[in-house]
Amino acid sequence: MTLHIHVSLDYELAGPTDLILQIEAAHLPEQSVSNATLTLSPCDHFARVAAQDDIGERVLLRAHGRFTADYHAQVDIARILADVDGLEPVPPHMLPGETIAYLLDSCYCPANAFRSFVQEQFGELRGGALVAAQRDYVESRFRYMPGASDATTTALETFVRRQGVCRDFAHMLITLARAGGVPARFASVYGLGVEPQDFHAVAEVFLDGAWHLVDPTGMARQADMAKIGIGRDAADVAFLTAFGPVTMIAQSVAVSGR
Repeated sequence: MTLHIHVSLDYELAGPTDLILQIEAAHLPEQSVSNATLTLSPCDHFARVAAQDDIGERVLLRAHGRFTADYHAQVDIARILADVDGLEPVPPHMLPGETIAYLLDSCYCPANAFRSFVQEQFGELRGGALVAAQRDYVESRFRYMPGASDATTTALETFVRRQGVCRDFAHMLITLARAGGVPARFASVYGLGVEPQDFHAVAEVFLDGAWHLVDPTGMARQADMAKIGIGRDAADVAFLTAFGPVTMIAQSVAVSGR
């Protein structure tokens, strides 16, 4: 699958403001990025740094007044695909060290609070069979509703409300997977077929010795996603972080494929 991506951001900054931007598709063995351009309005400072786990890059900026960003890229997906429900678990004592953080609680994913629920709801399921059942549970029991949550909403709040957006669905599945002993992390992606189109959030789980993307909204397939970055939860991989007041003037994300 080849994805064509176009992102446009237009914001008004109240004054000189530090920004962290993460909108570029990551250069990875599983996806080849070409014809990529990032055009920014004049900035007082520009620097690139590695993002979480060296997947993708963050752009550190200082700007004032009107801030705009325009990003174009072609991404060829060459991901090894597997049916999650057939994947074997990796026992915690055998996990690679870099996966351990994704087995623990994080800001928006209080996994410990869900351990009893996971045991009662999903019984003896383990590994991929457990994650598949949890994915189906979230997709069928939760309603996709823009505006039902905000940037502070946790998985516990989403569980009570039973509604949210892709960010909340991802946090919910990540929390349930961790509670069941499966390392899970938040992945920001461009996904073909996402409606409404935007920066999309999915879960990525560690099974059978590798990471696998899982979309609990059911909108995007593994083969149709271009990864931007990953993190413990949404706090680690926001597309724009501003250290000061900002006002959105316009924003658009377009993803097409062939």
